[in-house]
Amino acid sequence: MIGERAVQRISSTRGFAKVAPHVIPALDRAVHRLTRGKVILSAQMLPGVILTSTGARSGLVRRTPLACMPEEAGRTWILIGSNFGRTDHPAWTHNLLARPDAEVSWKGTDIPVRAALLEGEERAAVWKRLLAFWPPYATYQARVDREIRVFRITRRDS
Repeated sequence: MIGERAVQRISSTRGFAKVAPHVIPALDRAVHRLTRGKVILSAQMLPGVILTSTGARSGLVRRTPLACMPEEAGRTWILIGSNFGRTDHPAWTHNLLARPDAEVSWKGTDIPVRAALLEGEERAAVWKRLLAFWPPYATYQARVDREIRVFRITRRDS
């Protein structure tokens, strides 16, 4: 079995950044669907959610499997727009900026959430915690000419 450090090294490579965005989300969506929302394949290494957002321009429902850093159990999570260290911001970040109300599937439960882009000192403090949580984020940030977007998503009361 591959250890966590080996996975971190592999996930920091440019080759991984080219292949992973095409393979991992498709596998995650398929496994999530087959297990009726109970399993996200990539969450075996990092915690993960399925984000259901509304397209910024299209208005269509978009489902995106994402790694996350849980903060307050079942209440808040941090989402990282690293896009595997690719040059552009991922589409889901544009969607949350335009329409911050969304939903996450967390451990088989659908939860209505509201997203907030973190900036300034708040982002810096969370970024430090993110680097301790998953060190490859530093490699992703060094590879791109943009500040990686970091969102806090918070459970909305029904």
